[in-house]
Amino acid sequence: MRLTVLAAVSLLAVAAAGCTNETLDSFDKVDVDLARVSSKTGYQLSPAVLSKLSSMNIDRSSPMVLRIFKEEGRLELWKSDRTNRFKLVRNYKICAWSGKLGPKTKEGDRQAPEGFYPLSRANMNPNSSYYLAINTGFPNNYDRANKASGTHLMIHGACSSSGCYSMTDEQMVEIFAFARDAFDGGQSAIQLQAFPFRMTAENMARHRNNPNIEFWKMLKVGYDHFEVTKRPPEVNVCEKKYVFNQQADKPFAPAGACPAMTTPAALDVALGSYNKTYAAAYAKAMGKYEGTVWVEPSEAQRKAIVADQRKGRELAYAPTGNSLDAGKLMTEREIEAQKRKAEEAEQRKIAAIERAKQQAEQARLDAEQQKIEEAEALAADVAAVKAQKEARGAGAMPVPEENPGVAVIEKKEKKPFWKLWAKEEAPRSVEPAESVTQGGEQAKLDAGQETRKEARIPTAETATRKVEKPVEGAGTLPVPEENPGVQVVEQTAKKPLWKFWQK
Repeated sequence: MRLTVLAAVSLLAVAAAGCTNETLDSFDKVDVDLARVSSKTGYQLSPAVLSKLSSMNIDRSSPMVLRIFKEEGRLELWKSDRTNRFKLVRNYKICAWSGKLGPKTKEGDRQAPEGFYPLSRANMNPNSSYYLAINTGFPNNYDRANKASGTHLMIHGACSSSGCYSMTDEQMVEIFAFARDAFDGGQSAIQLQAFPFRMTAENMARHRNNPNIEFWKMLKVGYDHFEVTKRPPEVNVCEKKYVFNQQADKPFAPAGACPAMTTPAALDVALGSYNKTYAAAYAKAMGKYEGTVWVEPSEAQRKAIVADQRKGRELAYAPTGNSLDAGKLMTEREIEAQKRKAEEAEQRKIAAIERAKQQAEQARLDAEQQKIEEAEALAADVAAVKAQKEARGAGAMPVPEENPGVAVIEKKEKKPFWKLWAKEEAPRSVEPAESVTQGGEQAKLDAGQETRKEARIPTAETATRKVEKPVEGAGTLPVPEENPGVQVVEQTAKKPLWKFWQK
């Protein structure tokens, strides 16, 4: 029944479809002073806003619709007048939205949702960490049917976004008041329509090469229905696709086959006329954009063009510019040249990395070779020293040598005072010792007799003797040499006074 009435009214909208106030370049300034807001959830719309509603034949508590156009960075608030047609009431500039044009498909992709979302009073969050928030309801039936994931995607304040549409706190106070009044007036669900851009012939032609174009063509059907009727379309999902204003005898299953469907006749006629006009406009736009490609900017590029707005603000304040200002329309030749330039830069980067690797490997090999050469040189030095020692010693056992830099001085023993009258005897040279040989038995006997003779004569004179080196030969043992700088003196014990008569 509702669609029948909608179709009857839609014919009246066809003439005005090409001339609406939704393409205004300016944004509305919100006259909200937060310092004077005692309750952010109890804020009442300003007298200026209420006066505007009255002039547009709109009741304060009438139903509303929210429409988002990412590329422009715009959020529109529409309200139903007393003829049940929706009119644009407020035109807000979105402070920040994350990601690029296109739908959200998975948690963490930083994409803000695109599609049709019903918002109930339960979606409103007065206790948000971002001042105030309205949950978009993502994922909806379409998103779930297509395995899209994500949570807590909001329209909120604080001008900082990570997959959300972020407004200023002043804007959120006003939007929250509009939604509260609509729910109080009996509206059960506010429709949120989130589009990448206005689905005009020129925009569709400009974005024809975008990988999301088929998804956007599906959204365009719902966009067209609103443009024709100025009423939010009835949205269902079947075969994992959106369907709009379709009458069916069986229920819709998001992932199941679509039931037999029909479009109300009057609406079908109105859409036919609208689409004919659109086709002509699209052909004209294709002539304009033939051979060109729209280069969609990244989120970082959109932030860069409004970087000056962050100066003097808190760190959390992170506005983003719109895609129209940050994007660029390029010819295919320019795209190819840019692509070649990027490929050459990438090749140079790869070559530089490869050279660095080769240099590092060569440095490693050189260091290893240097270590080997140093080890070989050290081994050669050790071998040379060993050879020199073997040449000097000829295999003999090492004999400690005296230190030539140290002179050994022997002090004479001082005589006690009672021996002052005793005369000193001059030292006598020691006779050279006989050589020791393997057959030196006779020498031993002679030495024994000499020893006994000296023992019998205690007054034998003393003499210094030089020790002769042993004769080299088999079986001889190395004997330490005497220090040539030291004279060895032997003294015999002097006779006591009472033995003076002994010779």
